[in-house]
Amino acid sequence: MKIPPDAVIAEDKLTRYLLVPRPKNDKSRFLAQAGFTQENPEALEAAIRQVIRSQDAIQERSSVYGDFYRVEGDLVGPQGRLIVITVWIIQTHVDNRFRFVTLKPGRKPEDET
Repeated sequence: MKIPPDAVIAEDKLTRYLLVPRPKNDKSRFLAQAGFTQENPEALEAAIRQVIRSQDAIQERSSVYGDFYRVEGDLVGPQGRLIVITVWIIQTHVDNRFRFVTLKPGRKPEDET
């Protein structure tokens, strides 16, 4: 299953959370490795949307808030590529739209030697 292209990615999630340095659970430093900064949140949004276009979503769990999905893939930025896991929710009891929750570093595939 694919996350639909009209999935909601709140600007605040990018500009006030992911791209802001934090003392704990800082994701801005991770994202900066690929060139994502507070000056180019639109590049991060475009890269997240590319991940959901190219990879399938896997349902992780359900809760009273909705159904959570995971999409893993390469996040391609202005200065590099990162392996990420994006997390999404669909709130069927609200508006039946997918919404971006967060992203986190993914794991590199194990060497097959």
